[in-house]
Amino acid sequence: MIVRSFAPIEAPDAHTLILGSMPGVASLEAGQYYAHPRNTFWPIMGELYGAGPDLPYTERMACLKASGIAVWDVLQSCVRAGSLDADIRGEVPNDIAAFLVTHPGIRRIGLNGGKAAASFRKYGAGCLPSGVNVRVLPSTSPAHAARGPEEKCELWRAALLG
Repeated sequence: MIVRSFAPIEAPDAHTLILGSMPGVASLEAGQYYAHPRNTFWPIMGELYGAGPDLPYTERMACLKASGIAVWDVLQSCVRAGSLDADIRGEVPNDIAAFLVTHPGIRRIGLNGGKAAASFRKYGAGCLPSGVNVRVLPSTSPAHAARGPEEKCELWRAALLG
C-alpha cells in the first residue's frame, strides 16, 4: 500500500525542524502528525513548548509555529503495510533542500528516530546549509520502548533547547 506524508507544520520564521520518517496508521487515519495515543511526541511538545495532547490539534500546531518549530517527514511517500518503519519500501523523499531555502532561519534539525535519521542521511544531508546542527533523537513511537517517556523528554529537551 502506498502511503503519503502530510504537508509540514511550518512558519516562515521557524528555527527548528523536526523530521520523522512517515506517519503511522493512526496518524494517517486521523490526518494528524503523531496521532497514536501512546506516541510521546505531543507529551514532549507539551513539556517543551506548551503544545500538549490536551489541546486541540490546531492549537498544538499554533503553539509549535509560535515557538519556531516546524514538523515534517523525510519521506513524501513509501510503500508500507502497517506502521513499522522497518517495513518501509519504495521511498520517495520530500524536498528538504527546498524547505531549507524557504526557511533560512532553520538552525537545528531533530531527527525523530533511527529510520528518520537513515533516510535523512540518504536524501537530505547533502543539502544542509552551513551552521545547521542535526541531532538524532530517540523515537517517540510506542514501538521504541527502550527508553521511557521521561528519559525521551529529557533527551529531546537537551537537543532542542540546549
